[in-house]
Amino acid sequence: MTSLSDGWEPLEFPNIEQHSRYELVQDDGLQVVKAQTSGGASGLITRLNIKPDESLILRWRWKVSNVFEKGDATKKSGDDYPARIYVAFEFQPDKAGFFERAKRKTVEVLFGEELPGNALNYIWANTLPEGEFIDNPYTDKTVMVAVSSGNEKAGEWLSIERDIVADYRKAFGEAPPPIRGIAIMSDSDNTGEQATAWYGDISLTPASSD
Repeated sequence: MTSLSDGWEPLEFPNIEQHSRYELVQDDGLQVVKAQTSGGASGLITRLNIKPDESLILRWRWKVSNVFEKGDATKKSGDDYPARIYVAFEFQPDKAGFFERAKRKTVEVLFGEELPGNALNYIWANTLPEGEFIDNPYTDKTVMVAVSSGNEKAGEWLSIERDIVADYRKAFGEAPPPIRGIAIMSDSDNTGEQATAWYGDISLTPASSD
C-alpha cells in the first residue's frame, strides 16, 4: 500500500464536522495505519461483497495510547473507543418492517448511498470486560464485542483473531448475510477526549479445514 486511498475510502457521519486523522507510518519496520482522535469521529472503510461460509476469520493487530476516562459502552455519552473494527453486513429487506424499509429508501434517494444492515463492532473497550457482547446504545442493529479492554496493555501491540460467522450467530441468532464492508475507526465525539491508535495486518480468510 502506497497511500490510504489504495482500497480504502473515508467513512464520515452527518453532523460530525471534526474528523479523526489517519496516516500510513512505519512501526518497527512495518507499515501500519496511525489514527489520532481528539473530540471527533470518522473512519476508513473498504467496500466488500463476501458471502461467509461456515467460518471466516478476521485477523488484525492494534495498539492504543490510552482508553477514555468517560468511555462507557452502555451509554450514548460514552460510546467512544480509541480503536474499533466495524464489520458491516448487507441489509435484508425481507426481515425489516415497513418503516425501516421506507427510511432506508429515502436515504438512498437523497444521498445515493445504500445503508448497511446489521454490524459487528470489535472494540478496544474502556471498561467493558473482554469477551462481552452488548447492543450499541444507539441501535440494536449493531452489536459491540469487547476484544481488548482497559489501559493495562495500552502501548502494546495485541494480535486479535475472530470468527465472524460464529460472532454473528451469537450476536444476532442466525447465519450472516454477505459482508459489505470492513472499517477501522477511532472516535471521541461523545467524550471529547484524545487518543492515538495503530492498526496493522488486517486480513480476512476462510478457516483452515484441518
